[in-house]
Amino acid sequence: MSLNLEQYVSEFSAQNINGEHLLQLDGSKLKALGMTSSQDRAIIKRKLKEMKASLEKARKAQEKMEKQREKLRKKEQEQLQRRSKKTDKCSSDATEGANEQ
Repeated sequence: MSLNLEQYVSEFSAQNINGEHLLQLDGSKLKALGMTSSQDRAIIKRKLKEMKASLEKARKAQEKMEKQREKLRKKEQEQLQRRSKKTDKCSSDATEGANEQ
């Protein structure tokens, strides 16, 4: 509707075309849905291309964020292990010192 193509809404709805299905449509499928105007198909295809690019960009950003979070988790875990080793060494040294006295 935002593209001023509301005349196709009823057919798309009748065919259960949702967002996921919409992204899979090509020119011939649009034509089969009753979109006879090549201009209208071109508008839809251009918008679908933009949407796919946007989705891909969002997916890559999400992957990047997940990698950064994983890197931070690993770094924190390494720091905890180092602290634990230092604590173990200090308590071991203190025990040895007490035993010598």
